[in-house]
Amino acid sequence: MKQVIVLGAGMVGSAMALDLAKTHKVCLCDYNADRLNEFLNIHPNLELKQLDVTDENMLGQTIAPFDLVLSAVPGFLGFQTLKIIIESGKNVVDISFFPENALDLNELAIRNQVTAIVDCGVAPGMDNIILGRYNELMKLSHFECLVGGLPKEKKWPFCYKAPFSPVDVIEEYTRPARYVEHSQIITREALTDCEYVEFDKVGTLESFNTDGLRSIIFTMSHIPNLKEKTLRYPGHVEYIKALKESGFFSEEPIVINGQTVSPLEMSSRILFKEWKLNPGDEEFTVMRVTLKGTNAEGKEQEVIYDLYDEHCRETNISSMSRTTGYTATAAVNLILEKRFDGNGVFPPELIGKHKDCFDFILSYLKERGVVYNKRSMLH
Repeated sequence: MKQVIVLGAGMVGSAMALDLAKTHKVCLCDYNADRLNEFLNIHPNLELKQLDVTDENMLGQTIAPFDLVLSAVPGFLGFQTLKIIIESGKNVVDISFFPENALDLNELAIRNQVTAIVDCGVAPGMDNIILGRYNELMKLSHFECLVGGLPKEKKWPFCYKAPFSPVDVIEEYTRPARYVEHSQIITREALTDCEYVEFDKVGTLESFNTDGLRSIIFTMSHIPNLKEKTLRYPGHVEYIKALKESGFFSEEPIVINGQTVSPLEMSSRILFKEWKLNPGDEEFTVMRVTLKGTNAEGKEQEVIYDLYDEHCRETNISSMSRTTGYTATAAVNLILEKRFDGNGVFPPELIGKHKDCFDFILSYLKERGVVYNKRSMLH
């Protein structure tokens, strides 16, 4: 039985730890002792440990006995945490989705003979894996990913709940969005190019630009058109734009009654209550990946993968935790079972290119009720 350490006991981190504890010895770590106490005596293979990942010496000592590290720390801690893990010579799967470029650590990983799979969630993550596979099968001209996690109950005004920190969501709404059109990288403000899209079981959603392509911009630069857009209920974007344009997401401090206040921090505190996904809240994940190009027979082909996944009532695990976390735990098992063993930093598209890895991940997800439905059309 292998030993895995999971850094971060948030909604996704804890779901991953419980999944891995079915077949491995798992240590779940977090800075928050109260959060860890929620998992006391929940599984015989699950150990709990309080850990501050910013204490680099303690982090290195703590991960030393383990076969693999699964990092689910907040984004602002992600890059430095990953760097320490690689310097410690530990194989790692990472879903911290930090803003820095993970490929900057590739040489370090090669020198330390480490396999590091990064951005391994639902999107980024599973969409990259699908793209990586079809990049081997077709000469692609278009890739588009539409993705969103949404509550079943539409509570005015935002009609939104987040399984992670509001500050991470706000960062997605404020960071400039990059996409590729006719082989040119285009940079636009987030929340632009709003379109209405129909989905089975959901109805009409609005899609808009966010900076979700990440590594694909560099690893798939031969594909002339690449785009990822976020999905929300209609009307959400207008409310967010109003807050953004009014300065509520500004990091520039303001003085109120002699007290210095960060508008971003204040807004995050308010939105935390408004957006908090509570245990038992029903939500779903919807994703559509569209690929267009020329197949091996020289014919124009369009391939679409659709995902619709709901909060699991039996386990009380959120859909976003399931769809994000189980992609990562599939990658953990790829490494532990030596199905993938290259040295370096690997975004998911470089894993999905291998048919056996692609098939293993899809099968692993299907066993857990996360099912991607494929459609294919010749033009």
